[in-house]
Amino acid sequence: MSSLLTNDRVTRYAREVVAEKIPSGELHRLACKRHLNDLDRQNTDQFPYYYNPDKANEIIAFAESLTIAEGDEPKALTLLDSQAFDLGCTFGWYKTSNNKRRFRRRYKSMARQNGKTFENGIIGTYIAGFGGYNYGKLFTVATKKRQARLAWEEMSKFITIDDDLGDYFEIKDYKSTVLALNTNCTIEALSREAGLEDGFRSIYSSIDEIHQHRDNKIYKALYNGTRALPETLVSMITTRGDNLNSFCKEMDDYCINILQGGVTADDFFVDIYCLDPTDDIWDPENWKKANPFISADVERFETLKIDAQTAKDMGGSDLRDFITKCLNMWVQNADNQFIQADKWAECGSNRTLDDFRGKSCYVGLDLSSGGDLTTYLLEVAEPYVNEAQEQKEKYFIYSHSFMPRGRLEEHIATDLAPYDLWEQMELITVTGGATDYKNDYKFIIKHLKEIKEEYGLTFLGIGIDPHNADGILADLEEFGCPVVIITQSARYLNDATIDIQLLVKSGDIEYNKNDELLSWSFLNARIVRNSFDEIKVDKKPNSRCARIDPVDATIDAHACRLKNKQSVIVNIDSEMDRYSKAMSWKTDN
Repeated sequence: MSSLLTNDRVTRYAREVVAEKIPSGELHRLACKRHLNDLDRQNTDQFPYYYNPDKANEIIAFAESLTIAEGDEPKALTLLDSQAFDLGCTFGWYKTSNNKRRFRRRYKSMARQNGKTFENGIIGTYIAGFGGYNYGKLFTVATKKRQARLAWEEMSKFITIDDDLGDYFEIKDYKSTVLALNTNCTIEALSREAGLEDGFRSIYSSIDEIHQHRDNKIYKALYNGTRALPETLVSMITTRGDNLNSFCKEMDDYCINILQGGVTADDFFVDIYCLDPTDDIWDPENWKKANPFISADVERFETLKIDAQTAKDMGGSDLRDFITKCLNMWVQNADNQFIQADKWAECGSNRTLDDFRGKSCYVGLDLSSGGDLTTYLLEVAEPYVNEAQEQKEKYFIYSHSFMPRGRLEEHIATDLAPYDLWEQMELITVTGGATDYKNDYKFIIKHLKEIKEEYGLTFLGIGIDPHNADGILADLEEFGCPVVIITQSARYLNDATIDIQLLVKSGDIEYNKNDELLSWSFLNARIVRNSFDEIKVDKKPNSRCARIDPVDATIDAHACRLKNKQSVIVNIDSEMDRYSKAMSWKTDN
């Protein structure tokens, strides 16, 4: 390792964490190790960056020159060593090509009440007044204006309490703006509810609590606006949550991959303070990994102990809140979740339908009511013998969906789903032209025939939701296999739904891991129960656009398989008549 200055607080702290002299989770340890590894390879052709400890110390010194206004009386700001590390790293690394800051993006995740927003306030004040850029725009951003003002208010308080700093800034509280008088930079609080979307070109953006963001639009709008700037920073801060099918979880996974060396993103500073998966959540010593402040604050530590006992006693939402907000760990809201995200991810593989040429399969078909998603799914069984020498079956599932061109843009907006990208990935076929708003079932049948022929597949049965099926049943008979009507009630779907759950848990479901549409739909699915405790899947409550059509098609295919095993082949006409009577529909005799 290169020689280090004795006053290099950043590197000294990183060394102590890596040496396990400071209680730390593995992800924070990796952030420190990343800094040390980068020191070893700085100023090389492979790594054209260098570390300037003087610049790191400059932001640290600025922070510790500030005054904390909140409380009984003003007091000088003193950074924790972990805060000094994060700030110093962010501002201590530079590009060798132009001497501009290395990091353009920043992601920091930790338990609540550990100074994340406070830290972003320090950064904003520093860049606006002393960053050397004139007439720049700085934003504090959140989904709600009240949340967006939190980081802005931290800056305002620093300025208000400090006469010297007040000479450099003018605060306009009624407009939620701060003007840096020496640089003419402005700091403004913005929110999505106020119409934040595109066209914002900022030298600094603070994005607060991204676990509350329903999608990546705010991040993209701000980050895309920085591309022409030689030096900028988009700083995201958050505590983890319980939505594992969210932009925040997606960003968190990406950042973990950076720390673990799976992807190279040299412009992205990442630090995540959390417990490790195997840690005892009730051991107070482990709490320090997610809460650096409690090591230096006995009162906070005692309060956290009280919160922990309450969560332990109450369970349910209190326990989830403690795990996510106090320990900064992702937790699955398992009350009605169909499939656990971690188990589903384990079922992903690199195999494709090409690996199952010439095989037999069952088909599930979920038809849309018009211009929504229509999906077919193929389920291929693959026998194997487990460790207990038991004969078992593993099921490979392949899905493909359809949507009319005229509804594409609408559904991209309402569903918050990248259907246009999934079209490029050939996960979905967009049918017709711009004025077509209904799926053409004839086209879907044609596509299914082509898949069958291309891969030499044999269809053993087709399971279909009878809703909207009238116009397609005759076409399905051409496949020469039984067509089984799958009544969409918990009574009739219970066995297949439970079996799919168990197959995923045991790892006996397999799908291509690049099928993002299939994964998205499975993580959208929730369990509902009837009065007999029988189950079926449904969308998230109050989420009309969290589509689960590929899941429905999966269950239909599997239900068809189970019915076939029971040697129950249903006559289409009689079954439709029975279904109509059950639904109290009038039929022509």
